Amino acid sequence: MTTHRFADRAVLVTGGGSGIGRTIALAFAAEGARVVVAGRGRAALEETVALVRETGGTAVAQVADVARAEDVAALVDTVVKHFGSLDVAVNNAGVFQGGPLADLAEADWRRTVDINLTGVFLAMTAQIRRMRSQPGGGAIVNVSSNLGRHRQIPGTTAYSATKAAVTSLTRGAALDHIAEGVRINAVSPGATATTMSLNPGETEAGRETRMKRESPVGRVSTTEEVAAAVLYLASDAAGSVVGTDLVLDGGASL
Repeated sequence: MTTHRFADRAVLVTGGGSGIGRTIALAFAAEGARVVVAGRGRAALEETVALVRETGGTAVAQVADVARAEDVAALVDTVVKHFGSLDVAVNNAGVFQGGPLADLAEADWRRTVDINLTGVFLAMTAQIRRMRSQPGGGAIVNVSSNLGRHRQIPGTTAYSATKAAVTSLTRGAALDHIAEGVRINAVSPGATATTMSLNPGETEAGRETRMKRESPVGRVSTTEEVAAAVLYLASDAAGSVVGTDLVLDGGASL
């Protein structure tokens, strides 16, 4: 029997054009939510919207760069314009920049920080200001990573630094705003079945072989598993879960 935990709730998903973000958007829509998907590529966003509508769901696409304050403010306005409120926000947009720290170009460092960290800050400030003005408040879930606070891998320093900061930002903001009715948490996926988890030149079959060696569970997580964790944290069932960072990495960071 299909549940509808988010019937008529307005949900914003950044980075919703592919991968984890697309699966999250589809999962919310399947449970009755009205979804706005945001990202920098309209074609990919429209594909997500089409998939939602094929299953009878409701979705709208909005092009936005989370590193621009005016874009994230417009995103919140778009959700409210279409659906009357902002009940759930999932800050999933992110980029990966690999390589040893000393070989990293300053421009690549700044881009990683701008999108992965400043983008979450800007999104949360706009989202919280709206949610705390609503009688029902709201829930925010930030997509962090098992890299950073939970483990380190050579060649991922810039990415790991931003994701560790997202976890800290989540915990601090959760304390700042829970009394205003805004509940904030994070999920920290490890290697997941998206292109981001492929090493340069690696095939999916090669990744499968590698994960049998590297992960205690012996595989990558599915995007559906990550989405399920996000939906739980955003749901009423998690009403007393505040400032947590839920790791989904098959035991890799233990």
